[in-house]
Formats: sequence, structure tokens, C-alpha cells
Amino acid sequence: MSSAVLDLRRVTKLYGEFRAVDDLSLSVPAGCVYGFLGPNGAGKTTTLRMILDILKPTSGSIAVLGAPSATEVRSRIGYLPEEKGLYKKMRAWSVIAYFGTLKGMSRAAAKKRAFELLERYGLKDFATARTEALSKGMGQKVQVLASIAHDPELVILDEPFSGLDPVNQGVLEDIVTDLRGRGRTVLFSTHVMQHAERLCDRIVVIAKGRLLFDGTVDAARRLAPRRVRIETADDPGPLRRMPAVAALHDAGGGKWEVELREGTDPQSLLQACFEMPVRLRSFDAAEPSLHDVFVKLVGTDAREATFR
Repeated sequence: MSSAVLDLRRVTKLYGEFRAVDDLSLSVPAGCVYGFLGPNGAGKTTTLRMILDILKPTSGSIAVLGAPSATEVRSRIGYLPEEKGLYKKMRAWSVIAYFGTLKGMSRAAAKKRAFELLERYGLKDFATARTEALSKGMGQKVQVLASIAHDPELVILDEPFSGLDPVNQGVLEDIVTDLRGRGRTVLFSTHVMQHAERLCDRIVVIAKGRLLFDGTVDAARRLAPRRVRIETADDPGPLRRMPAVAALHDAGGGKWEVELREGTDPQSLLQACFEMPVRLRSFDAAEPSLHDVFVKLVGTDAREATFR
């Protein structure tokens, strides 16, 4: 089998004259966590639904686990939709087991698996509770566990962190990390950069249906300008004359943000401060974040995104 779990080639989805997805190509390698990033309305959910054969592309081709349609390999795929929901009168364990049986597990194996998952991820005491009695966070965890009950090779999660408190977000991150540790491939969409930064091996950034970036997180960081934050009681204005300095921004209270040109070592700025001199209270040369990358790539559309 090809090392690519998922291949999209020039995929376009039209609704009348509106291009929800525009000539999108990407390849997802096996065993990685792949973040699908973009502002609201970027085309993320539409793309995931085409991958799952819920929607048909207007043009282009999609291969999933080596098959031309996800329906041919659906027993090897786990899916959490954007619209969350549970059967209210069912017990937590029975929801997970039910979805396991839909993917080919025996009833006994599905029940055993359900209790194992609930214990592993902190829901053992709620295994027999009806889902209507669960908090939103616990209910969402049950739905995530239902999507992986059959131990799928490819797991697709559409906005899985939406609406979760920090504790439950942490549990969901543990689930994703565990899946990767077992060699599974996880593709999840989000517009919250922190989750992608902590979890992803590779990311895709799309806006208005078009691909803006596809690559590793480290490669993405290199796209954003390197910024150094300094604090000083002196006037740092002379730093503007340095060829390595692209911009200098006053953050107030003696704090300044220095934007460096591509390829500049922040240590050269530190050395210049000593030589001028600009006496420093602090010097922070952190790596660019995915938030910085997102704003660089998406521009004004980034205002639609939510950062938490």
C-alpha cells in the first residue's frame, strides 16, 4: 500500500458559481497528525465531507487508503462530524459499542472495547450513565471514543475541540497523541492554532477554498517574520538603521517588538544592543508561532479565526 493514506488531486467543489473548494491538491502520509487549518468558511468541512464521500467533488479525484471512494474502506475510517450529537437515552458505553458494531465489530468485542476506552480516558464512572445526563464535554468525549472504537487506520475529526473546556481539550489531545503513537493517521480541522501547534506533524492552511500552505510545522514557522521582544528604558530607535531590522514597533511601557529580516540570527540584534548601547531589561527571541504564520498567510481573513 502507498505510504499516502489520502490523496486529493485538483479537487474543486462548486455551488452554482461559488467555489467552496478551489483546485485543492494534497497528500497525507501514514502515521502522522495532519492539521487542516483555516478561518471559518475556508472550505475545511466541505473538503472533509468530500474525502468521506458524503459530498461529491465537482471535479478532481480523491483516493482514501488506496481506494477511489471512502465508502469502499469505511470500516477502516473513523469520523467525528462538525455537528455533534448523541442518542440521549443510550448509555455511554452502549453508544461507543453501537458504533463499533456498525464498523464490523462483534457485540462482545465492541462492549469490551467501549469499557476499555471509557476507563482509559477518565469516563469509567459514567459508563452506565445516559448520555443526556453527561456534560457537554463528557458527551463530546464519548462521541470521539465512538469514532475510534473499531481501531480505524484513518481518523478524521471536524472541529473536535470546539466548545470544550481546557481539561477536556487536554483529554482529546491525549487521544490524538495516543493514536499517533499506535501508527494511526489523524486529520483534524480547526481554527485554533494552539492545538495544531502542540499536536501536528504537518499542516494544511486554506482560505476561500484555496491551498495556501502544505508542509511541516517547522517549515510553516519559517514563513513568518522572526520577531524579538525587548524591554528597555533607552531609545531603541537606532536599531532601525540595522540592515537586519525590518521594523520596530512600540508596544508601550518601554517594550518594543523588533521584526527581523529573513535569515537573521537574533543574536546579532542582541550584540547590536550591547554596542549602541541599548540597555536591556529583557530580550525574548521566541520562535514564530502558528498564529504568526496564519496571519501572514491568510491576512485580513485571519480576523475571522478564533484564537484561544
